[in-house]
Amino acid sequence: MEKTGNLTEQRLADAWAELQSHSDQGKGLEANSCRLAFADPEFLLRRETRGIRFQLEMLKPDLDQAEQGIDSTIVVFGSARFLSPEKAQAALAHAKLSGDAQAVVVASRQVKNSYYYDQARLFARIVAEHSAHRRREERLFIATGGGPGIMEAANRGAHEMGALSVGLNIALAHEQYPNPYITPNLSFKFHYFALRKMHFMMRAKALVAFPGGFGTLDELFEVITLVQTRKAKPVPIVLFGSDYWKRLFNTDLLIEEGVISAEDLELFTYVDDPSKAWEVIKKFYNL
Repeated sequence: MEKTGNLTEQRLADAWAELQSHSDQGKGLEANSCRLAFADPEFLLRRETRGIRFQLEMLKPDLDQAEQGIDSTIVVFGSARFLSPEKAQAALAHAKLSGDAQAVVVASRQVKNSYYYDQARLFARIVAEHSAHRRREERLFIATGGGPGIMEAANRGAHEMGALSVGLNIALAHEQYPNPYITPNLSFKFHYFALRKMHFMMRAKALVAFPGGFGTLDELFEVITLVQTRKAKPVPIVLFGSDYWKRLFNTDLLIEEGVISAEDLELFTYVDDPSKAWEVIKKFYNL
């Protein structure tokens, strides 16, 4: 006689096999009151079960990372639109051949911004090198939003050093695929931005923000706000690319208008070199 555990596992497998058979036969799913609740997509996607979906998005990446010893991460944010130097140079060569002046302008800007891709890649390599020969509980792992651009660069740097790295991707209307450098079993996909950002902070020992757009700003200012209001423990917040951030973020105006305090500027640090970013983190934790 089979063990009870095996029987239970078989029943669970049968529930999912039923769903798979629909897909294999090209049949669309229809509401079915006899289907087990956990294997009923129509039920799980109802408005009333949103709270359950929140719990699942919280639990799945948490359990998987814990099982693989991912306790401490350094989160790298930045533009998804920045290309690697090799791709940027290829795009510029193509634009010049096309004779399209506007395309040349755009491609030239991409070449300029590819500098940040390289810097993010180098920073991740430094982190991975530091952690390579330490006990698992002492290691720091790179975590990104899992997409292209700066996120790809950081995952790539870790991958090149043979290190694990995390990607917390998001389902968007314009599909965003995980970059190829994330450790495959640490590549997670979210529906809810709020749960994704919570996962960024749950294991973060530092945040390094490279130049980026609305998404980067959203993530950066949420972390600054959480630390400022003491809803999250203090962590190093490093703004890479001082010229970019100082032009974008007029802190003098904020202080002048009284909407922040002068001491709030101590919440973050500007740097322009990967080794300097790492030094900020090392100093904070006396590594």
